[in-house]
Amino acid sequence: MSSDPFPLSARLRWLDRLDRLVAADAETLVGLCVEEISKPRHEAIAAEILPLRAAFRWARANLAGLLRTEVVTGRPWWLLGQRHWVARAPLGRVAIIATWNYPIQLLGIQLLQAVAAGNRVVVKPSERSPRTQERFLELAVAAGLPDGQLSWVRPTREAGRILLETERFDHVVFTGSTEVGREIAAVAARSLTPTTLELSGRDSAFVLDDADPVLAARVLWQCVEMNAGQTCMAPRRILVDRLAWRGFLGALAPLAAAARPRLLIDEAAAARTSRVAAAAIASGGRSLSGTYEPAIGRAMRPVAVIDPDRGSDLVAGDHFGPAVAVLPVDGVEDALAVHEACDQHLATSVFTARPRRVDAFFPRLRASVVTINDVILPTAHPAVSIGGERRSGWGLSRGRAGLLAMTRAATVSTTSTRWRVPPRAPDARTTAMLARLAAWGRGAARPPALDEATPKHPSTAEAAPSAARSREDACATRP
Repeated sequence: MSSDPFPLSARLRWLDRLDRLVAADAETLVGLCVEEISKPRHEAIAAEILPLRAAFRWARANLAGLLRTEVVTGRPWWLLGQRHWVARAPLGRVAIIATWNYPIQLLGIQLLQAVAAGNRVVVKPSERSPRTQERFLELAVAAGLPDGQLSWVRPTREAGRILLETERFDHVVFTGSTEVGREIAAVAARSLTPTTLELSGRDSAFVLDDADPVLAARVLWQCVEMNAGQTCMAPRRILVDRLAWRGFLGALAPLAAAARPRLLIDEAAAARTSRVAAAAIASGGRSLSGTYEPAIGRAMRPVAVIDPDRGSDLVAGDHFGPAVAVLPVDGVEDALAVHEACDQHLATSVFTARPRRVDAFFPRLRASVVTINDVILPTAHPAVSIGGERRSGWGLSRGRAGLLAMTRAATVSTTSTRWRVPPRAPDARTTAMLARLAAWGRGAARPPALDEATPKHPSTAEAAPSAARSREDACATRP
C-alpha cells in the first residue's frame, strides 16, 4: 500500500472535482473579478474561466504520461549489466505569489500544476484581488485536498515578504512586475531557492509589407483595449512596414476613434500611462483618433500615438495600460533595431501573408512565445508554456514545461550483481585491449602531433600593434 497521502490517482480525482466546482461557481468568481479589478464580464468569462477549465482537462489527460518513469536507452556496451531510467518526484513545498490582472486564470493554472505534480503549496493572494482568489482557493480545498496540501496567508505585500523571509520553500513562483520580481529573486537567492519569475513584457508587434492591414489593425487594437491594456503579453509598440502603413492606419483609425474609457487598476497606473502617452505626443507624435484625453481618476481612453520619437518612454513601453506607439519602419531590419532596443521580451507577434518569413529572424525576437497573425489568443492553449527573457524573468510556467518544472527529475540506475564491470583495476592485458577499443571506430583518423595540435597565440605585445592597426584602418574608413 502506498505511503503517499496524495497519490496520482487522488490528484486526478481532485482535478476533476475542482473543474466541476469552478464550472458551478463561475458566476460568483466572475462577479468578484468584476467588482475587484473592473474587468468586463465577457473578458472575465473568456480570459479567466475558459482557459482555466481547458487547463484542467488537459492536465487530467496528460498528467500520468508526463510523470511516467522513462527508460533511458542507448546504453554503451561498457556499462554492462546496467539499466537506467528517469523518475519524477514533487519538488516539495512551493510558494505562489499571485498576481491580480488575471486573478483566476494565472493563479488557477499555477496552483493546479503545482498540486497535480504532488507538491504542498502556500499561496499569497494579491492585495488587489483578495476575495476572487480566496474564493478559488476555498474551492480547491473543497475539491478534496489532504490536510496541509494547500494553505494561504493574508493578501498583503507585507505578508508576502514575511512568508519568503521566515519560511523555507523548495520553489517560488511569482507573476508580476520586474521591480518586485527582482526583490523576490534576491530573497530567494539567500537560501538558493529556485524561482520561476513571470514578469511583464514590453514587446513588439511586427506588421510586414505583405500583411493584411485590416486584420492586423483589428487584432492588435483588441489587445490594446483588452483588460484595459493590463496584459503582460499586449504589444507596447506596433512596427509597421511603410508599404503597409497607409492601409494599416486607415483600418486602425476608426477603431481608436470609437474607443471608450476603461478603468485601470488604480489612479497611479492610469496617470502613468496617460503621462507617457502625452509626452510622446508633445515630442512629435500624434493621436490617431485626432484627440487625446488625459486620464480622469482610474479611467483612460485607449490611445494610439502615431510616429512618436523612437527614444520616447511610450516606445520603450515601460507602462501598463491602454496606450501603444505605432511606428513606420523601413523593412524587417529597421523593425528589429527598434525591437532589440528593449530588453523585456515575453510574447512577440508578426503579421504576414507568408509565415515562413519569420524563420529568418525568429531567433532575434528573443521571446518564448511568437504568434503569427494573432497576438494573445493562441497562448490560451493549455499545452503552451511561457517564459520571460532578461528583465521579463526566467523559468517556464503553464503547459507541459510548466508542469514538469513543478517536479524534479532523478536518474535511477540498477546494476546486475552477476553481469557487471568488475570492481577492480584492470590488468595490463585488459588495459591494452581497452586502449585499442577506445581508438576503434568508423572514420578514425590519425591525430596531429602534439606540436601541430597546440594553438599558437600571439603575445600581448605582438597582438597590440595589430589591434592598433585595425582601429586605424576602421577610423580611416569613416566619413
